[in-house]
Amino acid sequence: MFEGLRFNHWKTSLDDSGIVTLTLDRANSSVNAISREVLDELGQIVERLAIEKPAGVIIHSAKSNGFAVGADIKEFVEYAKHGTVQENIENGQRVFEALARLPCPTVAAVHGACMGGGTELILACSQRIAADDDKTRIGLPEVMLGIHPGWGGSARLPRLIGAPEALPIMLTGKALSARRAKSLGVVDRLARPEELLPEARALLRHPHARPFAQRAAAWATNTWVARQILAPMVIKQTAAKVRKEHYPAPFALIDVWKRGGSQIQQRLKLEARSVSKLADTPTAHNLIRIFFLQERLKSQGSGIDAEIRHVHVVGAGVMGGDIAAWAAFKGFDVTLQDREMKYIQPALDRARALYEKKLKTPEKVEATSRRLRPDVEGAGVAKADLAIEAIFENVQAKEALYATIEPQFQNQEILASNTSSIPLDELRKGLKAPQRFLGLHFFNPVAQMPLVEVVRHDQLDPAIEKRALAFCKAIGKLPVAVKGTPGFLVNRILMPYLLEALRLYNEGVPGPVLDKQAKRFGMPMGPIELADTVGLDVCASVGKELAPFLGLELPPGLEDKLEAGKRGKKDGQGLYTWQDGKPQKPQVDPDYTPPPDLQERMILSMVNEAVACLGDGVVDDADLLDAGVIFGTGFAPFRGGPIQYVRSEGAEAIRQKLESLAKRYGERFTPKNGWDHPALKQSGFEFPSGS
Repeated sequence: MFEGLRFNHWKTSLDDSGIVTLTLDRANSSVNAISREVLDELGQIVERLAIEKPAGVIIHSAKSNGFAVGADIKEFVEYAKHGTVQENIENGQRVFEALARLPCPTVAAVHGACMGGGTELILACSQRIAADDDKTRIGLPEVMLGIHPGWGGSARLPRLIGAPEALPIMLTGKALSARRAKSLGVVDRLARPEELLPEARALLRHPHARPFAQRAAAWATNTWVARQILAPMVIKQTAAKVRKEHYPAPFALIDVWKRGGSQIQQRLKLEARSVSKLADTPTAHNLIRIFFLQERLKSQGSGIDAEIRHVHVVGAGVMGGDIAAWAAFKGFDVTLQDREMKYIQPALDRARALYEKKLKTPEKVEATSRRLRPDVEGAGVAKADLAIEAIFENVQAKEALYATIEPQFQNQEILASNTSSIPLDELRKGLKAPQRFLGLHFFNPVAQMPLVEVVRHDQLDPAIEKRALAFCKAIGKLPVAVKGTPGFLVNRILMPYLLEALRLYNEGVPGPVLDKQAKRFGMPMGPIELADTVGLDVCASVGKELAPFLGLELPPGLEDKLEAGKRGKKDGQGLYTWQDGKPQKPQVDPDYTPPPDLQERMILSMVNEAVACLGDGVVDDADLLDAGVIFGTGFAPFRGGPIQYVRSEGAEAIRQKLESLAKRYGERFTPKNGWDHPALKQSGFEFPSGS
């Protein structure tokens, strides 16, 4: 059937019953990213299939890790640079539409990750079968890159499963499990992983009949009238979560769906034009940049054996207990030490709740729970490859603990501190093997926050740093190596922002106004709500450690709150009152007018310290600084990080604003060392190195 045709990325076979199997196996790549070459070869194959008319076609992947991770983002960047996004999107649409129009049944057999363009490929098939396995994930995450599906995803998915189910999948970018995909009708059948291809052949011979109710709902929710009624409702729901000027892609997607008629060609044309327009926005540029930064952080521990099997954690408080729980969840044997069992038990209870939420089945929950063991006596230290200290922020207490841990080490064990602000050069002084000591600073809540700061000091062995980076990769975290100066990277940059917000609060600016202004800039949570969430006691502790170094003062009133037992969310009382884990924000007088420079005072405090960190070499380069601040604080992702923000606004313009604020409010706004750094002089948009 394919005589004379040679393919680099596809394997083809024809069985005795006339069924053609197409196997996607992108050359020289560990994953299937759909490139122009992959598409062009598929186009040639489909063209031949349309002529030969086989009994059926099965499409699957030869990669063990999944079906396809989506479009090749590096190629997409090149299209964006050269203004050829629409041309290349239309090419992909033509290939997938030719596949959809084949005169024979087609079945996509899916295992592992099936994202973006991979999902659009399977949507162009007649039917889909997925491996009934936890690793199977099907999604359309393009909004996370500032665009939306462009190879027919928005044109096909709403017509397949109905708009009310399809739109949230595309608007949130969240992936579906195999069973969820089956219940929604995204896939037609599930199969045991080892039986995926035989079951795909069975599905070809006996196609799945979609239930009438499902077909009727899919039709009814896509009529012209339904689209005009539903679209404003979906826009309102989306606007409650993100601002259109910050994240235009979700709103563009809704508009494309609303205007899309019954003809697929018209819907595809709308889709291609919309994605092409979005690809040229600063939001898409910055979100794609963040994608590459994330990949860079993920790759840091690649190809290295951390040589860590057993982790011992000392301190079963919120941070230590949750670090231990997460390490056990990720497959490590973990012992958790504290003074008495009564301090460890709450951590074990929280761990079990996490496992029940994440793992679903009792067998998996039990197996994971068994990996996390209480250890009041600290016997686990002698067997551990990594010991993590997560006790309270006190130099003497930490040094005393290290003096009991270090003598029990046998060989190349690593000692790490979860300190959030104490300089590592200070903590390593009494150690016999300081070269095997570093910081592993996790963020709260551990299960949700992706970043870990790998904290250096002047005597750290680079090989130990690499093992620590590999450990972070093994537990699914994004590591950033930072210099061990006070506050490291994230807290050093975050503290001026929080302290300035608390100063404004003391000046009489209502908390909800401060939170609203911060969110308007693009922060995920306002500073007053954040201070309560982190805990006013933690803010005070870190603030006391950092304030002298940063040349700042702790605002008055914080100690009074703490003495009254009002630490924030955990006590139900702080700067706000909390009920059921939510802040009860007071009503603001409608006649209240906030100071015009309110947002600048908060945000530029943070930006000024970010530039100082760059100047001090706290991280190796500007890209890593932006990555650390985004993944550690949630700093407005669509702005690309504080350094990218400075580039886009102009370093000199921001510097002048800081000088103006310094004249009005004091020396804390004086531009710090670092404003002459070469990284700030790059104009406009820059993709990170290596992309």
